[in-house]
Amino acid sequence: MAVNSTRARPPKLAIEVCVDSVESALAAVKGGANRIELCSNLGLGGGTTPSIGLLEAVKKAVPNVPIMAMVRPRTGDFVYSNEELNVMLGDIFVFKEHGVQGVVFGTLTASGEIDDVQLHFDERLVSVAAPLEVCFHRAFDMVVDPRTAWETLTSINGITRVLTSGHSKCAASPEALTTLAYLLDSASLAPIDILPGSGINISTIPVLCSALLPHGLKEIHLSGGKWVEGHSAYRREGMGMGVGGAGEWGVWRTD
Repeated sequence: MAVNSTRARPPKLAIEVCVDSVESALAAVKGGANRIELCSNLGLGGGTTPSIGLLEAVKKAVPNVPIMAMVRPRTGDFVYSNEELNVMLGDIFVFKEHGVQGVVFGTLTASGEIDDVQLHFDERLVSVAAPLEVCFHRAFDMVVDPRTAWETLTSINGITRVLTSGHSKCAASPEALTTLAYLLDSASLAPIDILPGSGINISTIPVLCSALLPHGLKEIHLSGGKWVEGHSAYRREGMGMGVGGAGEWGVWRTD
């Protein structure tokens, strides 16, 4: 079944929803999403690179909705080896061939910075991605100094937006709102948009919008997801695949 996004919303506020299944993509668009961030393993470590099979299935299910594809070869930190960087470059090439609107990635140094070497890594990834949109994801929230990191990222030609929680666990917290306001004000003078995300839901959106719309907020990012019961009637005692908790037998879904 194909779903198109037609729900009216304020003209200056776009909604991006991260999903890792066709079912979640359909639910997201039905709920008002007008852009999808597509991942795998969303409930386990924040999402990794999706398969081409999943991408094509989501494109078929929501044909008029732009898709940003995650490029993250594994869970864990954002300090990548040259071998992992080559995997990321290869994934970007393939995603370009399959018609995504853009790609999402982020890399850091071991000391939590974006130094000259790391900048070269990111420039290579951005160069290969062109002319696609490029989002630097929440690796940005793991840096030592977000203002310095922001200045570094604005020097890279081709980055479209930065996904950030304002350097906090929840984008709607007072500390995060202060940082996000600064970034949005700075973004008005740069070719990069700020995409707030993390902890955004029906109860926090009013706070976020009240604080950040005056600073030029144009878009928000959320998952709307949770673990739901899987369909296995037989669950062998003491056995599993190492996930633990609700994810051992559950399925992550956007609702």
